[in-house]
Formats: sequence, structure tokens, C-alpha cells
Amino acid sequence: MKPTGPIPEAFASADQLMIGGKNVLELADIAGDTPFFAYDIGLIRHRVARFRAAFPQVALHYAVKANPHRPLVRAIAAMVDGIDVASEGEARIALDAGMASRDISFAGPGKRERELETAIRAGITINLESEGEAERALAIGDRLAIRPRLAVRVNPDFDLKGSGMKMGGGAKPFGIDAERVPALIGRIVAAGADYSGLHIFAGSQALMVDAIVEAQVSALALAAGLSNEAQVLPPLVNLGGGFGVPYFAGDKPLDIEAIGIALAEALAARDPILADTAFAIELGRWIVAEAGVYLTRVVDRKVSHGETFLVVDGGLHHQLAASGNFGTVVRRNYPIANAARIAAPVEEEVSVVGCLCTPLDLLGNRVGLPRTEVGDVIAIFMAGAYGASASPQSFLGHPPPVELTIDGGEIL
Repeated sequence: MKPTGPIPEAFASADQLMIGGKNVLELADIAGDTPFFAYDIGLIRHRVARFRAAFPQVALHYAVKANPHRPLVRAIAAMVDGIDVASEGEARIALDAGMASRDISFAGPGKRERELETAIRAGITINLESEGEAERALAIGDRLAIRPRLAVRVNPDFDLKGSGMKMGGGAKPFGIDAERVPALIGRIVAAGADYSGLHIFAGSQALMVDAIVEAQVSALALAAGLSNEAQVLPPLVNLGGGFGVPYFAGDKPLDIEAIGIALAEALAARDPILADTAFAIELGRWIVAEAGVYLTRVVDRKVSHGETFLVVDGGLHHQLAASGNFGTVVRRNYPIANAARIAAPVEEEVSVVGCLCTPLDLLGNRVGLPRTEVGDVIAIFMAGAYGASASPQSFLGHPPPVELTIDGGEIL
């Protein structure tokens, strides 16, 4: 029997799974059937409140790539200070959610001319990924007679130790190498653009407090050094994010309160050139992952060479990450349960497989569950981030999953 990740505390205490105050079977009726995703806004609201308490001096930005479901983004937009996007489509989602354009930043390499123009017309801040992108943005601003809001995304000379995905250090397609940033800042200011600051993102999905603290302290030092060299103060420094969540056995929740204490000390001692700078932390996964559950129904139960398989109506085409095919090197089990018997003792070892005709469609590898029959609903937790939108939904022609956003029993 192979271990599974820890079921989030908000769901682990009840025998029958409740999400946003509603029973899973009630939600299945609302969705029309399984499979579907359910997101509990109450849990997201609790996460945001916890962040505010830990980081009173720092703005909170939501990275919409983690989950762009429109009702969910609308709810989050009312809780955060900004939204970070990585495409024109995400920018439209953020604007439609009611976020002011001045509080939207647009990162990502390979921005096309029309995307830059859309951002400039709307007043969205563009996080520049190269000198070439800067020149294109400046030229578009001149043509439109609009001062573009431009920030510089820095490729730092360090990475976030222990992160699941390193975004800094060495050659990267993201951002501008640190040593070239001061000259670019000078070019932006000289061209009359609205210089909006620096974006320093070193990595994601880190669970080590010391590593995140070290990266934040390094980011502050880097921002100060670049700004002193350019002799221009940055209105905003986005310190990135990187806050991880516990997906797998042995993972422990991140102590953000300890990070907040360390960051407050670093901000109190910051370089004078950053005295009037505002700071932001950009989080996606940490805000939404634990609030989401993927629900899929058992349609067949079979035994092959002594191994029991529960075949469900969902699969990796909806929840790719849980299958181990989204950025993981070694496949490990997400938290998984029989939704009607979460607290019941383990009675059997089973593998939970999806409906796709590929051996990659494995949602639970030799996991322990109570006796589970055809018709039972399987819950896969930690599904609020990089779920439906990060999965190959058109693979093999199955329909897309329904997504339900619930706030205090109300479907948004």
C-alpha cells in the first residue's frame, strides 16, 4: 500500500464530505453528475485573512494562472490587492472580475503585439521579459499616445531552494538578467513611460521557511542594488511567491507566520532607496489549492492479477496533476478518499484509474480506502490549483468537467 498526501484539515474531520456547506451528492445533483470540481470560497477567505495577519505591510496579488474559473476569480478579486496574469485571456478575466486595470500586472514571455496593445490601452502594468519587448511596448505607446505602465521582471542570480519549479538563477526564458536591468530602467524612464517597479520571482511550491525567507531577503537586496545603480526608486517591488502546499505524504503546511516575522524585520532594515516603495507577494496555489476538490464516481470495479482497480468517470483530462503528469518527477499520491466515508478505516488496497485509454490515467496508485463500490464518489483533494485549466480536456473527446464555486452554501 502506498501513502497518500494529507487530507486538508477543513475536510478531514467529517465522515461525509461537505464543501461550502453542501453535501457532495447534493453538489453532484447541481452539477448534473460527476465528474466535477467544487471550490469552497470560505476556505479561500480564511487563507487571505491569515495572509493579512502575517504580512500587514505587504499587498497580496492573486496569480490567476492557478485557477482562472470566472466565478472564483470574481470572489477573489474582492479580497486581494492585485491580480497577476500571463495572457490577454487572463487579463480579460481579471478585468471582468472587477479588478482595476492599474492593479493588474501582465507577465510572461512572448507577448504578441495585440496583447501589448490591449494592456497599454487598458492601463495594465506590463512586466517586461526582455529588452526587445520593452522596445515594442514603447513603440506601441508612442503610436497610441499613451504612457505605458512598465515594470521589469528580473531574472535573479539566485533561485528558491527546494522549490518545485525554479524560475530564477542561470539562463532562463523569464525576465531580464539582473546585470542588464539598470540600463533598461534608465531607458524606460528616459522614454517617458510610467516606470512601475520590479518583479522578482525565484521559484514556486516551496515548503521550507528558511528557503523562502532567504529568497525574500535576497530579492530585497537585489531590488535595492539595481535601483541604486539605476538611481531610480521602484514604486512597487513584487517579491514573487513560492509558498507551497502539502500535496504528498510527509509534506507539512508552510508556517507563513514565521515568514511574515522575518520579512517584517528585513523590510525594517531595507535600503533607503526602497523607503517609499510598496511591496507585494504574488500567490496562486497557496490561496486556492486546498479549497478545491475533484469529485469522480466509480463506474466499474475489477480485479486483474490479484490487484483491484476502481475505474472512475473522470481522469487526467480533468485533473492532470493528480496523475503525476504535471511537473513531478516521481509519481506520488494526492490526498484521496471515499467521499461518503472519509473517516472510515482502510479495508482494501486499490488503484483508482480514470476512463481514458492510457496507462497514464492513474489517480490513485495502490491506495488504502474503505470498501468502495460502483456508484461511490471518490474525492481527490488539493484540486483548487492547476486542475481543469491545466489539464488536456479535449483528449479522447470526453466532455469538460463542471466547476462549482460555493460560498456559504450559495453557488456563485
